[in-house]
Amino acid sequence: MPELDRIDRNILRALQEEGRLSNADLASRVNVSPATCHRRTQRLFDDGYIEGVSARINPEQVGMGALVMVGVVLDRSTPESFAEFEQAANRMPVILDCNLVAGDFDYLLKIRARDMNDFNKLHGEQLIALPGVRQTRTFFVMKEVKNNAPLTF
Repeated sequence: MPELDRIDRNILRALQEEGRLSNADLASRVNVSPATCHRRTQRLFDDGYIEGVSARINPEQVGMGALVMVGVVLDRSTPESFAEFEQAANRMPVILDCNLVAGDFDYLLKIRARDMNDFNKLHGEQLIALPGVRQTRTFFVMKEVKNNAPLTF
């Protein structure tokens, strides 16, 4: 993969800040021609530096105000049990993030729900039924202090 130069980094920073920039506005921000900007941006997509562009939706506005972090401990620590759990977690749209972690848990899940009752139903019907789950620990987020902060590079 080619090394990122100053212009590439500026393009990434600008798009990370505001993904809806037109190519002309982006080119103006990073001080290159629109053709150069388009070519570089396309290369950043093609080389995997940019994974996609999406809108950040306000969870409260769409009735998903409860943010819940769930620590999961599996009953076995084998490649097969990890793979089975990960495949099942990937099939559940309610799980926003699923990360294999070191420490007290095997996985840390980030989940959005309408409220505590909604999550309780989800937990009892789906989460504890995931393959290999021995134990879960649930943490209701009381306040999001920092969320989806831009990467610094």
